[in-house]
Amino acid sequence: MSEAPLAAIRSLPSWLLGRAAARGRSLVADALAAEGVKMWSHVVLSAVRDLAPVAQADLGRAVGLDPKDLVGVLNDLQSAGLVVREPDPNDRRKNAVSLTASGERLLDRCEKAAREANDALLAPLTAAEQDRFTALLVKISGTER
Repeated sequence: MSEAPLAAIRSLPSWLLGRAAARGRSLVADALAAEGVKMWSHVVLSAVRDLAPVAQADLGRAVGLDPKDLVGVLNDLQSAGLVVREPDPNDRRKNAVSLTASGERLLDRCEKAAREANDALLAPLTAAEQDRFTALLVKISGTER
């Protein structure tokens, strides 16, 4: 056999993107773990900061997390003093979630760690290549910035 094993598979853009994504997730997860934070906690903290005060149901939809899983993440974040759940000012039957000052400080550290991990992921590329690569990822992912 003259070809490397799985050469056809390894040349597919979808396979390469999957490998790059896995490497990126690993780098970010390790960086967040150094702050004592899991990936979903980081996502939820970031969404709470951007949307607060936000109803739990709206938060779950915004991040794409099952309500049962979201409750677990929020319980952990609240126990750590990072978020508060209070009656929603627009609907007292619902809980609204906001960051605490500690949550804000931790999120700042996590965002810095995640940026550094992404910088490490993209380090083999020039600055222009990084910009182009990111623009292409946005284009093929169907997301907007």
